[in-house]
Amino acid sequence: MAENALVGLNKFVLFLFCLLLVQVSVSEIIFEERFDDGWRSRWVKSDWKSSEGKAGSFKHTAGKWAGDPDDKGIQTSSDAKHFAISAKIPEFSNKNRTLVLQYSVKFEQEIECGGGYIKLLSGFVNQKKFGGDTPYSLMFGPDLCGTDTKKLHVILSYHGQNYPIKKDLQCENDRLTHFYTFILRPDASYSVLVDNRERDSGSMYTDWDILPPRKIKDVKAKKPADWDDREYIEDPNDVKPEGYDSIPREIPDPNAKEPENWDEEEDGKWKPPKIPNPAYKGPWKRKKIKNPNYKGKWKTPWIDNPGMFKCISRFFVIIEYILQIFLHTKECLNFIFRISEFEDDPDLYVLKPIKYVGIEVWQVKGGSVFDNVLICEDPDYAKQVVEEVFANREIEKEGFEEAEKVRKAKEEEEAQRAREEGERRRRERGHDRRYRDRYRDRYRHRHDYGDYHDEL
Repeated sequence: MAENALVGLNKFVLFLFCLLLVQVSVSEIIFEERFDDGWRSRWVKSDWKSSEGKAGSFKHTAGKWAGDPDDKGIQTSSDAKHFAISAKIPEFSNKNRTLVLQYSVKFEQEIECGGGYIKLLSGFVNQKKFGGDTPYSLMFGPDLCGTDTKKLHVILSYHGQNYPIKKDLQCENDRLTHFYTFILRPDASYSVLVDNRERDSGSMYTDWDILPPRKIKDVKAKKPADWDDREYIEDPNDVKPEGYDSIPREIPDPNAKEPENWDEEEDGKWKPPKIPNPAYKGPWKRKKIKNPNYKGKWKTPWIDNPGMFKCISRFFVIIEYILQIFLHTKECLNFIFRISEFEDDPDLYVLKPIKYVGIEVWQVKGGSVFDNVLICEDPDYAKQVVEEVFANREIEKEGFEEAEKVRKAKEEEEAQRAREEGERRRRERGHDRRYRDRYRDRYRHRHDYGDYHDEL
């Protein structure tokens, strides 16, 4: 009886453990969109720019070439338009959590100029008015224009101010599907991946100008008077050889010979020409030796940043007093404290609670396919998604190559027709010119004949 109870208890504990694992697994996926048939119930197309006739629409399609024709996304479907669409997601905070934002985009249209990025939005957003001026917490993805601009944006919002990454990250600009992944960790470190390969990594502390630097150069520091930064010095024991200064710069050429026709009475006494003296070494200088007192090149030392606004701290005390009396605004007081007495922000990486994900771009030529939007905590799961989609990568490449062959053949056919049409028109112009020449000659002959009779 006791054994049966123990077995039952073990099963119950195992069940609870499995249930916990399922809950943890589910909690790691905050939002995932593969744009299946029910996607319209989750996404709201914005009316932004509609009144101006500049709003574009999205088409549900896998595109002209795809690894899996049934794996559809949403495609910008018109040229020179603004596109804006968003989805409400379960509200979440990335405090003490790893944030993973990932999606795929295919610039099928051979984009000339336009964006392909995605945004995470906080607070309340009127999705029907979502547009370029809507505040966001994170903007991530490619932005292309011509052959020079292939920028990969990573813009973070901190206290209402947008801060772009200082690094010059490059995106892909071919016409195949590419995955873009941004990972932000609780230690404020980050990674940017393209197609599961790390493109860059670093820290928010160094790669964004959000907080003042922890260390600054000591502008008051001066090189010590006894600092010797000469790597080599003259050898004080080196002595100039005796007779060194009497060595001539030039000497008579020992191989020169007096010309046979030289006449001393008329030409004077012959002297051999001068040549550089191989023994002459120039003005004497002491040899150089390693400086035993060499300390290296002096550099301005780095010091802890004491704060950016300490010099006006008294002013902020007055402002704080006024705010306490009239505004009673705690956030303003915290802001004053933060800038007047610099401190590290342990929550630098924490975004405002995320409530929406959106796509808001402008494109000269439409045709970009957005798909596989993922917000989660697990980088490994994001990696699996890329591997799953890229299982059909070769099929997509083959489809693109075949489409390119068809396109080039069509262009060649159209070019051939244009050449033939041009040749036909040239022949017609030539025929018309010959006809005009014959008519002119005939008219001129008649005119000359009439003049002849007049003379008679």
